Amino acid sequence: MSSFLRNLLYSLRSFAKNPGLTLTILLTLALGIGANTAIFTIDYATLLAPLPYREPDQLVVVWSKIQGFHNGISAGDFADWRRENSTLRDLHAFTGSSFNIASKEQPENIDGRQVTTGFYTMFGRPFFLGRDFLAEEGVDGKNHVVILTHKLWMHLGENRKIIGQSMRIDGQPYTVVGVLSPGVDDRGNDQLAVPLVFKPEQLNHDFHWLLSIGRLKPGVTVQQAQKDMDSVALHIAQDNPKSNKGWGVFVEPLKNDFLPSERKQTLWLLLGAVAFILLIACVNVANLLLARGLARQKELAVRAALGASRRTIFEQLITESLLLAITGGLLGVGIGYALLRGLIAIMPEGTLPNEADLTLNLPVLLFTLIATTLAGFLFGSAPAWYASRVDPGETLKEGNRTGVGSGRHRLRQSLVIGEFALALALLAGAGLAIHSFLNLLRVDLGLRTDHVLTFFLPVPDSRPKDPEKIVAYYRQILDRVSAVPGVTSTSAMTGLPLFGAGFGMPFTIVGQPAFNDPSMRPNTGFGMVTPDFFKTFGIQIVKGRGFTDQDTASSVKVAVVNEEFVKKYFKGSDPLRQRVSVEQLIPGVTKLGPPVEWQIIGVYHTVRSGGFRQDRPEMEIPFWQIPWSTAGIGVRTINDPATMTKSIAAAIHSVDPEIALAQPRSMEEVRDLVLSNDRFTLILFVCFAAVALVLAAIGVYGVMSFSVAQRTHEVALRMALGADRSRVVTLIVREGLILAGIGLSLGLIGAYFVGRGMQKTLYGIGRMDISAFASVSLVLLVAALIACLIPAWRAASVEPMQALRSE
Repeated sequence: MSSFLRNLLYSLRSFAKNPGLTLTILLTLALGIGANTAIFTIDYATLLAPLPYREPDQLVVVWSKIQGFHNGISAGDFADWRRENSTLRDLHAFTGSSFNIASKEQPENIDGRQVTTGFYTMFGRPFFLGRDFLAEEGVDGKNHVVILTHKLWMHLGENRKIIGQSMRIDGQPYTVVGVLSPGVDDRGNDQLAVPLVFKPEQLNHDFHWLLSIGRLKPGVTVQQAQKDMDSVALHIAQDNPKSNKGWGVFVEPLKNDFLPSERKQTLWLLLGAVAFILLIACVNVANLLLARGLARQKELAVRAALGASRRTIFEQLITESLLLAITGGLLGVGIGYALLRGLIAIMPEGTLPNEADLTLNLPVLLFTLIATTLAGFLFGSAPAWYASRVDPGETLKEGNRTGVGSGRHRLRQSLVIGEFALALALLAGAGLAIHSFLNLLRVDLGLRTDHVLTFFLPVPDSRPKDPEKIVAYYRQILDRVSAVPGVTSTSAMTGLPLFGAGFGMPFTIVGQPAFNDPSMRPNTGFGMVTPDFFKTFGIQIVKGRGFTDQDTASSVKVAVVNEEFVKKYFKGSDPLRQRVSVEQLIPGVTKLGPPVEWQIIGVYHTVRSGGFRQDRPEMEIPFWQIPWSTAGIGVRTINDPATMTKSIAAAIHSVDPEIALAQPRSMEEVRDLVLSNDRFTLILFVCFAAVALVLAAIGVYGVMSFSVAQRTHEVALRMALGADRSRVVTLIVREGLILAGIGLSLGLIGAYFVGRGMQKTLYGIGRMDISAFASVSLVLLVAALIACLIPAWRAASVEPMQALRSE
């Protein structure tokens, strides 16, 4: 212990003598460790930390399965699953909803959910005030009760006596029975919950509109539950062959089940990227310590001559490295916290699951400590080993002229080569992300995004569902909005362009062989739109016609399909001669009616969806023929849509004062929202690549600067014998560029594997993106050239005679 304290005090005095070098090393380490801390916090919270629920490993998501894909579940399936399974202790259903809350100025739209009673008890979620829904509140007539999130409770005034009080939701009185504790529920969009009550007509097996989460019985595995639910699904299919033949069940752990696999892969890739940054930082620090060791050769030789063993010298230098690493780690925690706050600020909503608690907790700090310690040994071992092997006799005989061993010089060169290889791999990731994002920006979206405002009208479920009344309501809404000055066209729709048509429906083509198994029918996006939909969004009708006001419930049922639909299902035939049979959607009822045949009258240009990455078949029918109670509105304006929101809201409130505009956005904002996750990933990769680029440039600069300082005598001799300055500059720059070139060659191998790892997250990028790799290689070479030129010019500026005299 006494030797350790002695080494520690000596290290502190040594660093105080060279504050510039010490600060450079600490900032380099802090940057590498800080980036790792921030990204590991996100990865740990999302991928590694247990869910913040009671016995989280018992929680599972139960999906319907069709043609190998996940699907929502029907109320009939849910009721049968709940009754017939033998492996689930609890099974609850929920669905997203939108609610209008009365406020002093105008209605406020709040996202929420409908849940079966006991939903929060299953999770073990504590309540800040009140309780969960009781079983008797899950029946019609007793279901006007509500649970608030802590965030909404604060928004409503933080009234601690709110339990038992009434609040108006969708124009109806609801009694507040609970307020959830702060935490996971506050991080989502859903801010309140009401009981999910099934009406008799909803208990069918046709309409899939629910999600379900269950809790396994003690000792039951997910595999056992899957086997049990497979037999339940088979029994239901035997009893209901028309609706359930070919349908199955997925039973999956809740953790990250709703997180796309591509996003999980991106999180691991980002952790790899910051690990590269830490490695590059360690290489830089190792180079600096090697240079510092060479400058201290005489000091170490004196200590060795006075009896210090190699082990003693090695321990001293390792102590110095660990002290630097720990101090850099402490600074890194501060930088990591700042980076984490910045990432949270720019992170798109919904990027991570609600359960991800992005805080610097004990596991994260433990990771930082381990990374710091490993970094200290990594960058300190080689310099300490070389310095401890100094020959005191030879060093003291050389006096002030410090020699550089060929092995040590080769090590520094090897470190720079490795640094450039790592930097190129990281820059390649950024280059691929940039190229992919540019490809997405160049995609033909199939519509015009300028001067269009979109929003949804969350019409309460308690409103009449009579089709004639729904049509009259929306005709009045559209007429009032159309009369607002600056509005050129309006449309109602069930979906939102760039997100989808609203529904997914199986269909059959009239005249083709029927499917023995209904579950094998093809599926298409399916939506209802009013006649001006295509005009409002600038979507081109490429064949036939669009809809008119004469396409009503009493006229022939007509439909238009997109080009992708024609390409996939009508190849080689005239689509305008085809009819498509789709089961009827009944307005306001979660039940499918009998099949309806739709005559195709037009083909429209495909509008992209799926994050711009997919061309999906879609089919639109007239809203006036099959209206839907809750719809979106699109408004094309002359002026900036953002300036029209208040006047349009006023027009709607003149028809319905209890309704609020939900999610008002311009189509430009919708486009940016679709691209937000790609943009976020791009920003992260580019920022980390920029750090790697700077560190690599600093690395080659440090090596070349030290090389020039050691070769002052040689350079002076060359110039004294007639070499001009340009030759000296060329000599030094060539040496640096050779190192960079070797590093780039090796880095291309890493870049190839980075490209393969990112393949699923990219758009329009092959396995080898030559243009991206060439671009980032050029950027690195330019950085190396600049880093070499500075010490080269300094060397060429030396006065030969003065340098020789000093030697």
